[in-house]
Amino acid sequence: MQGLEQRSDEDLMLEIKAGNMLAFDILYRKYSIRLYKFALSLLKIPEEAENIVQDVFMKLWLNREKVDKAASVRYFVFSIAHNSSISLLRKKLNESKFTEYLLTRQDSFQEPETLLLEYNELDEKLNKVIDSLPARQQEVYRMHHIEGLKYADIAGRLGISENTIENHMSRALKTIRTKMGGYSFAALLFIHLFT
Repeated sequence: MQGLEQRSDEDLMLEIKAGNMLAFDILYRKYSIRLYKFALSLLKIPEEAENIVQDVFMKLWLNREKVDKAASVRYFVFSIAHNSSISLLRKKLNESKFTEYLLTRQDSFQEPETLLLEYNELDEKLNKVIDSLPARQQEVYRMHHIEGLKYADIAGRLGISENTIENHMSRALKTIRTKMGGYSFAALLFIHLFT
């Protein structure tokens, strides 16, 4: 068991593909807390964040044979968590209580359908802007905003100083703010509150 716990994600994934539940449990313990924090940062509701984590690992298990052996397991599980959280937020836009909550955040608000269209456009553009960042800025941004890691943890993982991490994040955020201009306050508020 000790040997299995010390194996890489890729090795664990090979074991999981072969149906090894112990390897699956190790991977779950390795990522579940980080995924929970990430989902909670998006959804703001603990029960829903817990559901996202369960959903991620259910999808991982059910699709274990389809996971490319060269793909990053970490990227795979965080992508599922991100997509599942965004889907849930989109569904919530159609719920009256959630819409009322958003309405309390701004007096003159757009119709929920308009906001959803704008949010989808905004989300798509944001992903394109992030993809266009220089490689290191993109890596640091994703580790901080998608994985929920602190600057010190990122610095340790990448073997560079915390100041360098701050510089990369500052440049990335400046680029994102510049390229994301022109959206309504309502859409930007939504992104700020829920992503």
